[in-house]
Amino acid sequence: MIPLSLGEIAAVVGGTVEGDGAVTVTAPAVLDGRQAEPGGLFVAFAGEHVDGHDYADQAGRAGAVAVLGSRPTPLPTVVVDDVRAALQTLAAHVVARLRGGLTVVGLTGSQGKTGTKDLLAAVLSSAGPTIATIGSLNNEIGVPLTMLRTDAATRYLVLEMGARHIGDIAELTGLVAPDIAVVLNVGQAHLGEFGSRAAIAEAKGELVRGLAPGGTAVLNADDPRVVAMRALTDGPVLTFGRADHADVRVLGLVLDPLGRPSCTLRTADASVPVALPHVGAHQALNASAAAASALAAGVTLDLATAALATASLSRWRMEPRDLASGARLLNDSYNANPDSTRAALDALAAVEGGRRIAVLGEMLELGDDSAAEHRRVGEYAASRADVVAVVGEAARPIADGAGQRAVVLADNDAAVDWLREHITTGDVVLVKASRGARLDEVAAALA
Repeated sequence: MIPLSLGEIAAVVGGTVEGDGAVTVTAPAVLDGRQAEPGGLFVAFAGEHVDGHDYADQAGRAGAVAVLGSRPTPLPTVVVDDVRAALQTLAAHVVARLRGGLTVVGLTGSQGKTGTKDLLAAVLSSAGPTIATIGSLNNEIGVPLTMLRTDAATRYLVLEMGARHIGDIAELTGLVAPDIAVVLNVGQAHLGEFGSRAAIAEAKGELVRGLAPGGTAVLNADDPRVVAMRALTDGPVLTFGRADHADVRVLGLVLDPLGRPSCTLRTADASVPVALPHVGAHQALNASAAAASALAAGVTLDLATAALATASLSRWRMEPRDLASGARLLNDSYNANPDSTRAALDALAAVEGGRRIAVLGEMLELGDDSAAEHRRVGEYAASRADVVAVVGEAARPIADGAGQRAVVLADNDAAVDWLREHITTGDVVLVKASRGARLDEVAAALA
């Protein structure tokens, strides 16, 4: 974060200072006092069950020098009526101060956001100092917190932007208009909230509509709903994917015995091979999106592919691990929707080994079609896995679809017990569900 005194912060957000207004914030803002850095700002929200203001002392012990909150605390505090609005205003101010030397990339999609963001951050970091969303902190709080990690040295800012309602991404682009807008796909994530794919497409299109003047849209050539977003901008457009007309095209895709993809990324001017260290054919599409975005930012294809070959992903995204039993675990437990689950099942099927065991839990926020979507995923799982272990009563329709290949397990503890008893050397085990199912606990117990 750029250095700002408490008095300056108060002036920006329309707050009042309780304590020493000369105290200067020099480190990022945090919501968790334990994560505060020396010189940092602790942002205190008064929630229904937890009041962040009560943790100001904890933040101070960790290094925070000030608080942004709705009431005074033991640390010097900027007091405001609306902490969220103040946080957003401060973030917009900081990025606006840096904008002359900063390229801002906004990225959205129904699935693949975090993985593609990780790949793009790795590519841009090879070209200059880069700040990117940590994990998937992609909402109205996470985006401004990421923005506040920028400083005068930052050259690239990569912001993952999520949405649960129409207008959510427009709110985020109102804080910072991206120079590059990346739309990966329009799928079924949060279908229960949006009601239709058309509504999801409208929400994702807000990122393109929110481009800075002259900004570039980077669009998935394989998704007709995304390609149609060309009409939302008068600026330049780059496309990526396997389609013949893609500007960054994936060619010659093959998988190694561990399910890791190799391909050639081809543009009008260059053709460069790349081998990715991640599991799943879908990672090649994510890599093409990252490469196209990097080209829009002025990074060469050669530099991009070199960085892609060594990039790492956030945890619990097709995270491979060899187990003591001799089996191989694919931990993809961070989140799930029907499209991402099918991609994960394809990855499971591609890994050479013994039995393929798909451990699947509930996919949340699918609305009225939830039971049918779970059954369809079960049918697909039966074509990709030897055993479909279904965890929890809410996920039972997966078992209905998987038929005789299904094993129904009551809860996470039952899943751990069953897996410990049944997996053996050579098996490949995929763990996948929405975050609320907490199947990461199953993966952790096996590891």
